[in-house]
Amino acid sequence: MFILMLVIFILGYTMIALEHPLNLDKAASALLTGTILWGLYALNATGILELGNSPAWEAVKAVGHDIYQYIQPVVDEFEFKILWEKQAELSHDVTHFVQHDLNHHLVEIAQILFFLAGAMTIVETVDQHQGFKIITDKIKTTSKVKLLWILSVLTFFMSATLDNLTTTIVLVALLRKLIDDQKTRWFFASMVVLAANAGGAWSPIGDVTTIMLWIGGQVTTVNIIAQLFLPSLVTMVVPLIIVSFTMKGEVQRPVLANGENHEFTSPFERRLLLIMGVGALLFVPVFKTVTHMPPFVGMLFGLGVIWATTEILHRKKPLEDKRKLTVIGILRKVDMATIFFFLGILLAVAALQSAGHLDVLSKYLDEKLHNIYAINLIIGALSAIVDNVPLVAGAMGMYPIADAEHVAMDPYLANFVVDGHFWEFLAYCAGTGGSMLIIGSAAGVAAMGLEKIDFIWYMKKISILAIIGYLAGAGVYILQSYLLG
Repeated sequence: MFILMLVIFILGYTMIALEHPLNLDKAASALLTGTILWGLYALNATGILELGNSPAWEAVKAVGHDIYQYIQPVVDEFEFKILWEKQAELSHDVTHFVQHDLNHHLVEIAQILFFLAGAMTIVETVDQHQGFKIITDKIKTTSKVKLLWILSVLTFFMSATLDNLTTTIVLVALLRKLIDDQKTRWFFASMVVLAANAGGAWSPIGDVTTIMLWIGGQVTTVNIIAQLFLPSLVTMVVPLIIVSFTMKGEVQRPVLANGENHEFTSPFERRLLLIMGVGALLFVPVFKTVTHMPPFVGMLFGLGVIWATTEILHRKKPLEDKRKLTVIGILRKVDMATIFFFLGILLAVAALQSAGHLDVLSKYLDEKLHNIYAINLIIGALSAIVDNVPLVAGAMGMYPIADAEHVAMDPYLANFVVDGHFWEFLAYCAGTGGSMLIIGSAAGVAAMGLEKIDFIWYMKKISILAIIGYLAGAGVYILQSYLLG
């Protein structure tokens, strides 16, 4: 069953990667994979745990052994026998252990899902109030090179503030108003994906994988920004410089149909919701630093403030307008399939972590490579083939956060302390490596779906640029880590 769980996991990921050919939404595949794995684990827990690959189960048995060593000298034989039988019964109740382990993982997963749901709702509320129109209306140039640089830089910083998925959706919608030719729009949308993934990697709220590491405590706000800003910037700038030498001409603006420029919100409402939305997202790391509460609490607080504001702001408007502009109506537009996808995928990875698959992989990588840079570069390359969320979740499960005691025994573990080089480089590689293929990131999948970008076209036109940028940024980080220590 241990091997079967791995086979099911691989099949599930194959279904996710082949979402479009199979015409099966990846959320369904992810949910099936996660629930089936936990079902197999629960039904065969005794045999799987007896293999000795589960760190949590081995810890439970170690506790029982420590109790034996402690109490045996101070109690008589009869009393010890009763106590030891109770402890053994508790320690070897695998059903209770599996349920407890699932509950433990569910708490961590729920924090990520609530955070994402709150962020997606806030951004959708700003967009519904045409808040982003304030930014996009400022772009007037028709020069291809100049427009590409403007959009890429805008995407880079918007992605760090909002998130790479939402930023890509907003920018692709903008491109439809700026560029008429489909292939030109494909190229710009693909470069937006590169910039969005680069921008999301250095911000604790910009990319799901960095969010996971930030929520998990592997990285902290100020440090991840300071360490990854330059490598992420290089990842975006290098492909842009290459393209600037070959791209020429002007973009042809599309002729907009009547009504497309209709403004159904006032300038005050647009400015207010843009400021409140961005402010709510930027407030989250501040809230976490001050209160030491999980980030999702700060995100839900921001959503609550915006929710109350929209209710008051539109209370006297017709019912039809209220349904469109208040959070109650906007919730219907939030992409819940994305939430269920992350739920399924994180459940699947949690099952492999609990059963011990990730521990086996961790030991294999350490034995064969024992180099954090090589390991993370491989993870980044793999994230172009499969989703980067499970890869990061897997790495978080494979390598626990090291403390001073363990570092003293093994200096290599210094890479795994809070803000260690392994976690920083993991955030960079997993965040930017997915750009190498159109299906390798949430931003890429969104652009592919919205613009119907061809997979093979992306490989021919963009993949090489993405690989060059990825390796250039990685080189900058490695050089930076050696120079700064």
